[in-house]
Amino acid sequence: MPIYEYHCQSCGHETEIMHRMSDPSPTECPQCKAQSLTKVVSAAGFRLGGGGWYETDFKSGKKKNIAASDSSGGGACTPGGCGKAGCAANAA
Repeated sequence: MPIYEYHCQSCGHETEIMHRMSDPSPTECPQCKAQSLTKVVSAAGFRLGGGGWYETDFKSGKKKNIAASDSSGGGACTPGGCGKAGCAANAA
């Protein structure tokens, strides 16, 4: 589901609102309640719903569970590290 950025022309408040592409764009500012909310042109963000759709539907063969089996590092699991071998936060 897309996440859109909006800007209030009345009070200057900026917010992100998640709604379907087919839904009408909101016009009421959540802060000042004025009917002057406009969509900001930006890179659209989105949230994937459900559990593991990419893992189960689009990966195949040896590529499945690549994130769980990859121990080459490349990034921290959490800011404090996860304790697993290869976690980038543990190397710091």
